[in-house]
Amino acid sequence: MRQSQTLIAIAAFATAAALSYVGAVWAVKKVEQRTEVLVSHKLSLAGLEWAKVSTNGLQVRLTGTAPTEAARYRVLTVVETAVDATRVRDAMQVKPAKALAPPKFSIELLRNADGISLIGLVPLASNKDDIARRVEALNPGGKVTDLLETADAPIPEGWRAAVDYGLLAAQEVPRSKISITAGHVQVTGISDSADQQARYETDLARAAPEGLDVAVNISAPRPVITPFTLRFLIDDQGARFDACSADTVKARDMIEKAAVAAGVKGKIQCTVGMGVPTPRWAEGTALGIQAVKELGKGVITFSDADVTLVAAQGTPQDVFDKVVGELGAKLPDVFSLKATLPKPKTQQQAQGPVEFTASLAKDGQVTLRGRLTDKRMHDAVESYAKARFGASKVFVATRTDENLPDGWPIRVLAGLEALSYLHDGSVLVQPDQVAITGETGSQDAKDQISRVLSDKLGQGQAFSISVNYVKALDPKANMPTPEQCVAAVQTELKTHKINFQPGSDKFDSDAATILDAIAAQIRKCPDVKMQVAGYTDSQGAADMNLSLSQQRAQAVVMALANRRVLVGNLVAKGFGEANPIADNATQAGREANRRIEITLLTPTPDPGAPDGAGQTGQTATTTQAPASAAGGAGGPAAPEAKPAAGDTNATDPATLRPKPRPDVKN
Repeated sequence: MRQSQTLIAIAAFATAAALSYVGAVWAVKKVEQRTEVLVSHKLSLAGLEWAKVSTNGLQVRLTGTAPTEAARYRVLTVVETAVDATRVRDAMQVKPAKALAPPKFSIELLRNADGISLIGLVPLASNKDDIARRVEALNPGGKVTDLLETADAPIPEGWRAAVDYGLLAAQEVPRSKISITAGHVQVTGISDSADQQARYETDLARAAPEGLDVAVNISAPRPVITPFTLRFLIDDQGARFDACSADTVKARDMIEKAAVAAGVKGKIQCTVGMGVPTPRWAEGTALGIQAVKELGKGVITFSDADVTLVAAQGTPQDVFDKVVGELGAKLPDVFSLKATLPKPKTQQQAQGPVEFTASLAKDGQVTLRGRLTDKRMHDAVESYAKARFGASKVFVATRTDENLPDGWPIRVLAGLEALSYLHDGSVLVQPDQVAITGETGSQDAKDQISRVLSDKLGQGQAFSISVNYVKALDPKANMPTPEQCVAAVQTELKTHKINFQPGSDKFDSDAATILDAIAAQIRKCPDVKMQVAGYTDSQGAADMNLSLSQQRAQAVVMALANRRVLVGNLVAKGFGEANPIADNATQAGREANRRIEITLLTPTPDPGAPDGAGQTGQTATTTQAPASAAGGAGGPAAPEAKPAAGDTNATDPATLRPKPRPDVKN
């Protein structure tokens, strides 16, 4: 009995324990399910469905890949509003962040009369201070505003070449905006004239290194044209302009369209300038061109508001009347039209033709022949011709005739002025015609002659121009290239050396000859930028050598200025004893190292200079046998002697320099 009661108690306890366990497990499952549902619901409401929730007892396990660290932290914050933070187990991953894109490096360089401004972001390794120093060198003593920032990122490909070229462009164009990025430079500038614009564009195009994307936009002020002239003609040689002026690009296009319709072929040179007498200039001139086309042959001249139409001899009267009538009715009111139909020529008077001629030979000699009204006119014409062509070049063989037409002196003087625009040719002055023929080296000569004759002769007066442009006579077209200029200087420096007195910037007695020769060469290239560099040997203190080399370079520039050289494009620079071209341990080597070099400034990056600093080109070096008066501070001192100051042999990082021999010490 007692045993059965014990078994019953044990069974009861076992049953109770089992029920308790089952109840506990069931309760835990309910808690887990409820917690998981609650947390998942909160994450869903927060838009964080990517986070996965699982429970294990009272623990809440979070998994999934967060797009950012901030998103992961937000999940934790949301979950902790539902359960205690101690129950949360974070097993979430964070999506790897994308590599940061490198910064876009750029420089905006603005240069004007007030100074230079630098704005932009540059690589830390490119040495911002070095760029600022190079900019300061472009405008010594001027204001430089440096707003450059740096970023520690690799220097992009093409950055150094772009910086070098951009700084060269800023030096070339004083009023400019230079935009520099890796591999690309955009130059926007203003020139003083069309000629200067052409020089800027040519120099910048020539200096652009291979592989660099360069965009150059140089603008020039429109010229003032007075009188505002257009002269169009059709003759046996075809349709063409002797002079063409327009006030806007749109007006020029309208005029050129009318000319093409009238038979003009090839390129048309029409100058866009200021001084137009009416905004309806293009309309009026296009009507005039159309009128000449309808006549078949003839010439029309617009000189400001005066319009002169001369038909070809033999034009039918009815055709002439119709064309002139329609033109007069259509021309804007501001224009005044005078039309002429030449009469058939009659037999000349027995005493010979009434005319005056002036011939300009290729050697510049001018011969005046024909009729002048009196001695007073003779003296005036002779004086005017000598003033225009040179007193020693004028030969006068004229005669007087008191019965010459009115206005004869004006016609003669206008013809001589027109002749001065030619390289060689002649002017024929007759009562009803002034004819100019010859050759010129100026593409604007016909325009200039047309303006002179239309202005001086007056409305209704006939003249003809038969002038050929010859490129070989054009001094601009035949100017030597910068490379040819430096090559010529190199030849002179190889022939003679510029020597200085020992330890001084005073020239030796034999320096005048070579300075004269160099000046003659540089005068042929006034727009070429060159560097005059001074070098010494290694004897003496380095700082004294540097100072002496600078003084000698400046002395050369001043000597060239005294020889009528425009030195605005010459830069004097001393480099002390750096980069010798010979062994400083020998007297002959030191003599060779004491030298003046002339370099062409072009953008050749120097890998050894910070940020590729430097501009360069060819170098003209003097390397002669030792001379007793050579420019070294010590002159002919013995090898053991150490003068107070040496000579320089350093080369600017901006110049193409010979590599020093390994066995030569600087």
